[in-house]
Parts: sequence; structure tokens; C-alpha cells
Amino acid sequence: MENKEKKLKSFERALEVMDALREKCPWNHAQTFDSLRPMTVEEVYELSDAVMKKDFEDLKKELGDVFLHMMFYCRIAEEQGLFDIADAMDKLCEKMIYRHPHVFGDGKAQSAEEVSTAWEMLKAKEKGGNKRILSGIPDSMPSVLKAYSMQDKARGVGFDWEEKQQVWDKVKEEYSECQVEFDAMEAAQDEASAAAAKDRAEDEMGDLLFAVVNASRLYGIEPDTALNRSCDKFRRRFTYLEEHTIRQGRDLHDMTLAEMDAIWDEAKAKGL
Repeated sequence: MENKEKKLKSFERALEVMDALREKCPWNHAQTFDSLRPMTVEEVYELSDAVMKKDFEDLKKELGDVFLHMMFYCRIAEEQGLFDIADAMDKLCEKMIYRHPHVFGDGKAQSAEEVSTAWEMLKAKEKGGNKRILSGIPDSMPSVLKAYSMQDKARGVGFDWEEKQQVWDKVKEEYSECQVEFDAMEAAQDEASAAAAKDRAEDEMGDLLFAVVNASRLYGIEPDTALNRSCDKFRRRFTYLEEHTIRQGRDLHDMTLAEMDAIWDEAKAKGL
């Protein structure tokens, strides 16, 4: 690992590279806040993949890509006379110092949970106390992550189950309500009734998923990570099924569900 002086030099070099790209490369010069945004989202997902795979060589590269985007936004803002990267770093430091009085002041914290609770309370006091607890959660955030974040922020101000086991009653309740609406969809006698039942079913399915995410949170499980693991598992087993079928010279479309299930179970037995 490098010392602080070397890190500062690397940071300075990165800024110089960004300046050169912006001034001398037509593509880089043409980029705007709006054109960068979708690419930034993609880079963040690539960073997330590297973290989940524990691919640290790739993680190092993806972190660099995300950092490049941060510098890019700051450089564009500087050109427009809005702010520069120093302003962004100052804002970051001011926020971290304010929200960590147990580190930079005379406050005390005994656990990570206490720090998280104090963080939300301090955050709510910012901007004259007009900031709402859930206002910082982006509308475009993936729904599973959004649900988890909303629930965690609500927990930070004491809005949570008294005992985590209580959440299962809520999951069961939402499951039952969801089933009622699906049954109504099946029993609908006309298109209007079916559409109304489907709309209610969608609402109840959302409530069920929200409750399951809540259960995951209460038991210390990251729901997005858990769901991704299931997706990866499904991909491995379905790919095994597909490749096994191809080797036999067969087509999945011509197979019965029982035949496919048998190969699926074989993949499962292999630990895929």
C-alpha cells in the first residue's frame, strides 16, 4: 500500500488526465451531465458485480471507472462556473464530520446500530429540519434496494417491529391477500373485472415483496444479494439443462416438463 504522498500524486495525475481528455479528445469534450448519467449507472452496476464476485483485480478497475465519472462531472461543473472537485470534496468532509460527532466531536457511540440511528437523526436536522426521512432515496433506485433502504431509514427513527419474528405474521397476511386477488383474476367473468382484479393483485404482490424484503432486513440478509444468488443459481442450472439437451441432439421445446425437471434435479445434485 502507498503512503499519503504517493496517493496525492496519483490523485493529481488523475486530474491531469481528466483535463487532457476534456481539452483534447472530441468525444470526452462533447459529454454533458445528461450524456454521462446512463453511463455512470452502468459503471456502478459493473462495480457492484465486481464486489459480489469478490474479483478484486476487477474491483480495482471498476472503482477507477467510477472515480473517473466523479471527476468528469466536477470538470464539467467547473467549466460552467458551478463548482469544482475541491468543492465536492469539501462538501463530503463537512457532511462526514457533522454526522460523526462520536469521531470528530464529544459524542459517544457504542455500536454500529447507534451510529446509524444518530446518522438519520442528524440528517433529518439538516437544511433547517425540512429534510424528510425518505427524501434522499432516488425514485429510479431498483425496487428491492429502494424497499430495503426505506425500511432501514424508518428503523433509524424507531419505526420498526418490536421483535423481528413479528414480521412473519405480516408476510403471511400479505400472502393471503395476494392469493385472494389472484383467485379473483381467475374467477373474473369479463375483461373489466379481470383488469380490476389484476390491478389489485399487482398492489398486493408489491406489499408481499415489500414484507419479504423487510423480513430479510430484520434477519441481517441483504435481499438484493440474496436474490442475485438465486438468479445465479437459476442461470447455472438452466444452462446445464440447455447444454445437456443440446448434447443429446434434442430441443427444449419438444421436451416434457417432467423430462426437464429430471435434468434440473441432476444439476442440483451436482451442486450447481
